[in-house]
Amino acid sequence: MTSPDAHQPAALLASWWHDYTHPDEDDDSLTPDERLAVTAPFGRSRPGFARSGHQRCDPDQLASEYATALLTRRPWLRLGLIAASSGAAALTTTGWQGPLNYANDTAVFSAVLRDWEQCFGARVVCAGFSTLLLSVAAPPADRDASLAIAAEHFAFCPDNVWQGPGNLTVYADQLIDAHEWEFWWD
Repeated sequence: MTSPDAHQPAALLASWWHDYTHPDEDDDSLTPDERLAVTAPFGRSRPGFARSGHQRCDPDQLASEYATALLTRRPWLRLGLIAASSGAAALTTTGWQGPLNYANDTAVFSAVLRDWEQCFGARVVCAGFSTLLLSVAAPPADRDASLAIAAEHFAFCPDNVWQGPGNLTVYADQLIDAHEWEFWWD
């Protein structure tokens, strides 16, 4: 396993975007037209980084409130304390394997999460077998911002779109003003 410091979020997201929009010859799950429809309006051309949002609340306080609410809704969850500088670093420290069927190195996901911690006030609230829940202090406030973030989410966790609403535009609408981001890898 590598360190998150060894990876650049922009390069990771660009590489993943390419992989998911340019299937190899053995992938017949979607036709080329269907694959491009999923990522419209961007198609195969990944947009640049999403711009940072305006933090509407304290990220750590929001994470605490989200964790409390989550434990109320899902009392079977258990608290885990990890000696790490952040939630992103904690995933690498523990060797979390949620997206194992996409990448064998948790540090690549931690690198992107570290960027989201800085840009959007994101905090890891829950890491499960194949899920990751984040609180977000600076969610997108409009369609343009949400589309750029949705593109990053697709590159990070394509199952959110492929097995969720089926296209980036509908997924982006769900992100506007959403203080909780949930990821799951199938």
